[in-house]
Amino acid sequence: MKLTLYYAPMTCALVPFVTLTEAGAEFDVHNINTRNGQNHKPEFLKLNPKHKVPVLVIDGEPLTENVALQIWIARRFPAAKLLPADPKDEIKAISLMAFCASGIHPHLTPNARPQNYCDLPGSEESVKRVANKLLFEDLKVVDDLLAGREWFFAHFTACDAYFFWCFKRALSFKLDLAAFGNCNAHFGRMCQRPSVQKVLAYEKKVQEEFARAA
Repeated sequence: MKLTLYYAPMTCALVPFVTLTEAGAEFDVHNINTRNGQNHKPEFLKLNPKHKVPVLVIDGEPLTENVALQIWIARRFPAAKLLPADPKDEIKAISLMAFCASGIHPHLTPNARPQNYCDLPGSEESVKRVANKLLFEDLKVVDDLLAGREWFFAHFTACDAYFFWCFKRALSFKLDLAAFGNCNAHFGRMCQRPSVQKVLAYEKKVQEEFARAA
């Protein structure tokens, strides 16, 4: 089986990058420079007309959307235990990943591109303020879920990888997240995982390469 992950730094393509690495999968990485619009080029749009990363190409067939990717990786590499074995917990894990995708992630994006949400001159800070109010509500939910826990379930799962990216992205906007002690502790544990360290080192390298090419 040939796997190729289409990846861009700072994006949620980090999520399947981590889980594929955790699973010990053999895969290629194709770097996409979203800063210069490479994700809007015809060759990429053939893979994903939604012009988003990640895309995981599986034997020539593209698969998109992180929740689907996480489930596919977990099922393809069961030994990695990327989802809980108990069916009830597995559904809860999928629900939590859906919350990351459709709840937390959309509340992060206005910090990066407020103009996509309101085109009135001078509205940027207002857009960010409203989005971050919702984001902090989301983080409080997750902080409560992590109370007294090392991971979301009995062991590391794909949910941990997904939320790690969400929290990492929030930190990149210089938001004051000190109130979310459990989330911060989870982030610290994630940063100690070899898979995460490997992916973050790769991300830094790609960012430097893109900066030199700019």
